[in-house]
Amino acid sequence: MKPVAIFRHFPTEGPGFFTTFLDSHCIPWELVRIDANATVPSSSDDFSGLVFMGGPMSVNDDLAWIAPELALIRQAVTNNRPVLGHCLGGQLMAKALGGVVSRSPVKEIGWGEVRVADNPIAGAWLGDTPGFEAFHWHGEVFTIPEGADLLLSSPYCKNQAFVLDKHLALQCHVEMTEEMVKIWCQAGDEEIAGSSAPSVQSPEAIQENLTQRVTRLNSIARRLYEKWITALP
Repeated sequence: MKPVAIFRHFPTEGPGFFTTFLDSHCIPWELVRIDANATVPSSSDDFSGLVFMGGPMSVNDDLAWIAPELALIRQAVTNNRPVLGHCLGGQLMAKALGGVVSRSPVKEIGWGEVRVADNPIAGAWLGDTPGFEAFHWHGEVFTIPEGADLLLSSPYCKNQAFVLDKHLALQCHVEMTEEMVKIWCQAGDEEIAGSSAPSVQSPEAIQENLTQRVTRLNSIARRLYEKWITALP
């Protein structure tokens, strides 16, 4: 089986629980360190699927790797190669597929409930789950590309996830581990301190009952990832 390519855009925003999941299913993976100046592959043919992680940058920034990644996403979708995006990765997918990424009226940082959409596609991915507590850290939002279906929504962000055939784009973070949450809280304390919106939690609130919260999130992530890997060639 060809490996799943995982694109990391920032050192602290790695794949987290996702690689734990892949290892448990004996699925090979390869980390493409964009943050260490790795070259974006020109083709998806050498991979069974493509996964794009988060980062503090915007998909609208003038960065050398963004256009090649957008082109790679479009090629993979055309060739039926499964694509999965987390936060920035979901925004990359949205833009590549014709959606618009723009600044959100408010930042969303911390734990918050998301609702599962009432449509057959959402049912296929999450069954009868009505909603769950997701982890958030974003200041931009995406529109749903033509032909895609809404999967998740939150009070502060209508479009939290969409599905297009076998491809899944997430605005929220389901890949989190306890260690990642702690590192992000430490590194982002100034950003949190500079935000007074009710959609932004303090580091202390974010880390409250952390083990239980991450365990529940891992369960949701496992369900989404299990559906996604069924399309891997």
